[in-house]
Order: sequence, then structure tokens, then C-alpha cells
Amino acid sequence: MGKNTPIQPDPSFITGGVAKTPFVLRQEPVQQFTQRAERLRFLAQSSDLAAYLEFLADLASIQAELVQQHAPAPIRAEQISQAVESGLPLINRASLAHDASLHDCLQALCKAAQALAMPEPARQALEAVLDASHEDRSWLLANVLADTIPADSIAPHLLAAAAVQVHLSQLAAGLPVEALRPVATGVCPACGGRPATSSVIGLRDIENVRYASCSCCATQWNEVRIKCLCCGSTKGISYRSAETADATVKAEVCSECNHWVKVLYQVRNASLEPIADDVGSLGLDMLMKNETPFTKGGFNPFLVGY
Repeated sequence: MGKNTPIQPDPSFITGGVAKTPFVLRQEPVQQFTQRAERLRFLAQSSDLAAYLEFLADLASIQAELVQQHAPAPIRAEQISQAVESGLPLINRASLAHDASLHDCLQALCKAAQALAMPEPARQALEAVLDASHEDRSWLLANVLADTIPADSIAPHLLAAAAVQVHLSQLAAGLPVEALRPVATGVCPACGGRPATSSVIGLRDIENVRYASCSCCATQWNEVRIKCLCCGSTKGISYRSAETADATVKAEVCSECNHWVKVLYQVRNASLEPIADDVGSLGLDMLMKNETPFTKGGFNPFLVGY
């Protein structure tokens, strides 16, 4: 595993010499996808999911390259001001399904992915997306943007999700950090998406702070620890793992709404990556699905169907 470059906090992290918990953490998109690809390849070395993890690693490498070629128009200042005044996420995801730039990104990603090794059903889905009409692609993109993927068409949506991640991560990276403010518990302040996971990390003089990680734009925002990211309750919270009590990946379970979201303890393992380690810890999903009545509240387009 290569050396990871730390995620950069909000410039207001230090005020008058006193450490302040930044609301958001952001990575430069190329770095983000490159780091994800490295982590996926590392996880593939000792996983029953090796083939799938390697495929996602190759896809993340394509995403990193595509970021350097794809340049969506930044969010307009007027839109940002209106969103701030209304208490809404700064990016209006619902408006992007027909965006020509996002469609171009999906086309470019699919063309690059043709060179990857994949099962025949996946290749057929790839070719179908390349040949799809604007309306059919818009349907795929709209589902991903709504964090809702039909179980009977996972493969084409996975490709659409990869393109959405490229597009949204670039839009989010261009937002003024001072305009990003809490919207609601478990809601990304940049794009309004659901978290894939949350991470407990250490920042300089501040230990054990928690950040939820958006499944699409990769923005990480500060959330109170021991709080359900689905309903906001601080009661009835418990933790389960597929390993030992000191596991680095756990399920945060809420008995108030019967949902759970993974927590990654980066304070114990700094190489954990919010999307990659969500896929790599599939055993925890299986345990929660088969042995408990709780429903997963985190959204990861690469785990739909599991």
C-alpha cells in the first residue's frame, strides 16, 4: 500500500492557536481516486472478492485519469447563495441527470472501461450503456443521483455511478468551503447525498472526531459520534462487528429506526478508505443481513445487490 497523503481540513482548523474541528474535509479528486485504487488493490490480495476488488481498482484508476480530462462547469455563485439562504446542499443533484457534461463523462468512462477484464454479463451491460439513448442514460444517472439503484439492473448503474462520482467530486472540490454548512444529520452538505460510511479519525490535537463520507462526491463532514446517521437519534445506539471487539470496521446500529451504517476506525488504521473498505468488509454486511433484523442505511453503489 502506498503512502497516503492526508486529507486537507478547512483552513479555519486553527484559530488563535486553538485547535478547532473543521466541518468538512476534502481531497483533490485525482488523489482521492488514486488512493482508492491503491487501497482496493491492497484489499484484493487477501479477499474472496479479489476479482471484483481488482475491477473496482481499475475503474478507480480510470476515474483518476478522467478527472484530468473532464471539466464540468463550476456551480454558479448565485446558486450557492440561494442554497445557503435556503439551508440546502450547494449542488442540486436532481438537475444533473440530463447534464451534457455528465453524459460526456459517462461515455468517456465506458469507452475507457472497454479495456478492462470483466465477466461477459458486465461487458454486455457496458456495451448497452455505450449504445443507450440519451433518455436511457438519463434514467441511469437519475437513479444514481437519487441514491436508488434497481436490483435488476445493477451493472449499468455501477458504470453510471462511477461517472457520477467523477463529476460530483469535481463540482464539490470547487465549492467555497466557507459556504458548506450542516443541512441535516446524514446529509452531505455539498451534494445532498447519503453517506457510504463514517470514519473516526484524529486531527492534530483533536482525537476521535467523526466524519461521514458521501458516497458520490466524497465530501467528508463532521457528525457527532454515537448518533444515528439515518434518524439522528442518540438513543439505542450499539456496535457490532464481524471480527473482534477492537475491529477497525463496525456497524453502528440504531434500535430507534432499525438501521445501521458502517464506522471505520482510521485512528487504528490510517489506510482505511471510505468506499474501498466498505466493499472490502462485505462480511459485515452479510452478518447484519442474515443474522439481524436491521437494514443498512449507508449507500454504496458498488455494494447494491449484496
